[in-house]
Amino acid sequence: MIPAWNEAAFLPKTLDALAGAGRDAGLTLEVIVVNNASTDATRDVARAHGVRVVDEPERRIAAVRNAGAAAARAPWLLFLDADTGVTREHLSAVADALSDGYAGGGAPIAFDAPVPRFYTAGVVVWNALARRLKLAAGSFVFARADLHRAVGGFDGRAYAGEELGYSRALRRQGRRYGLDFGVLVTAPVVSSARKTQWYAPWQHALVLVTFLLFPWAGRFRRLTWFWYLRPKQHAERR
Repeated sequence: MIPAWNEAAFLPKTLDALAGAGRDAGLTLEVIVVNNASTDATRDVARAHGVRVVDEPERRIAAVRNAGAAAARAPWLLFLDADTGVTREHLSAVADALSDGYAGGGAPIAFDAPVPRFYTAGVVVWNALARRLKLAAGSFVFARADLHRAVGGFDGRAYAGEELGYSRALRRQGRRYGLDFGVLVTAPVVSSARKTQWYAPWQHALVLVTFLLFPWAGRFRRLTWFWYLRPKQHAERR
């Protein structure tokens, strides 16, 4: 499932990488792009790549992810961001984990271009905390479909940070069946560094402090502007 709001520029690379990884891993993939009220060619790009397109007009990431999962027919789910590339290694590791006692999990993350030290340090810290606390990054989250349904999917109130509550819910649900939840031991999945170019370090720091001081900030549209505004598109709010 790939949530996509005006992602025509990034989708081709993401979908091509996903298709190639699936072939290399010997897996049959059901790819669903959830078109989130895009005003660009997102829908056309997805259809040109032969994947399913599901429309979700509500601009709230939890609703978008849940719409994709509701349309899926496969027993395993993988949620990817539209600017995140995966390889055979990642898909094979997901298949092995879900076949071998995992309820779900995530992967280490990295940027696709050099970034200032502030962001490099942030990624190192996140990857360490995510592994220790067993938290999946939103750019790459996998789960058993039956357990996704059992926990009610992503928290429908969330505009951001939905993957954190989802990780905890799946971890609790998995324990009931003796299943684990954690971060894969693989190379990082690589996502675009575009937000490091769009926003200044102080803006990233402001978001971090907001969520540290107010953990429920993800439920408020105004406090999650970081995920819903883009340069020259500040009037387009999710």
